[in-house]
Amino acid sequence: MTSTAAGGGVYEVGGRVVSLPCVVRDASAGTAMFEVDLDAGQRMVPDAFEVVESAPGRCQLVIAVIDYRDNDLGDYLEIGITFFVVPRGGLGEPGTYIYGLPVDQGFTCEAGRLIWGFPKSVEEITLDYRDDSVTASLSMGGELVLRLTLPRGGDDVMAPAPMVTYTMIDGVACRTPFTQGGAGAQILVGDEGVSLELGEHPLAQELAGLGLPADAVMSTWTERMSGSFGEPGGIGP
Repeated sequence: MTSTAAGGGVYEVGGRVVSLPCVVRDASAGTAMFEVDLDAGQRMVPDAFEVVESAPGRCQLVIAVIDYRDNDLGDYLEIGITFFVVPRGGLGEPGTYIYGLPVDQGFTCEAGRLIWGFPKSVEEITLDYRDDSVTASLSMGGELVLRLTLPRGGDDVMAPAPMVTYTMIDGVACRTPFTQGGAGAQILVGDEGVSLELGEHPLAQELAGLGLPADAVMSTWTERMSGSFGEPGGIGP
């Protein structure tokens, strides 16, 4: 699969043209937030970014599960492992840094790596929907990485909210604006309904080095999520 940047927010990936912003029209998304060791988290993030300290010696890690049904990059499953960061040197606002972003299809993997520098890889992901929960399983190289159960439900409506995510592209720190909102949403404080199991894969061992599994401090669910991802750009002066 070949990828090129044509300029002006237009990219060619595997013979397909992707124009920005990339629009997500329909998806389901859930997250679990955990408090983990700050120093261990900082070692997983490039030096260009500083992990946000949420409590003395602690930072927040989010595991996200997304079932994309209608997206400019296709319909696919995704699991994100994310820290909250700020660029060093006071060059930008707080945002997220995604440490790992496994997906289950090749096109979105190639597009995500080319356009935004997302650390996508093609792996085995399954989702098991129940009336009031969803369980996501991630395996890499035939080994279980994690199995996460989240509570499913809610009737809140969230207007599209602007956010920022940071990546490294060819060794340069970059900023990408994105939006996310939706309906059928809920935010639950505490670990009720959240369960995290780690396997033996090296990525699972890295997560264990952060202090996981642990009680979640918060979970979210959005049954009908929508949003968009914009053009990445530099964050320097």
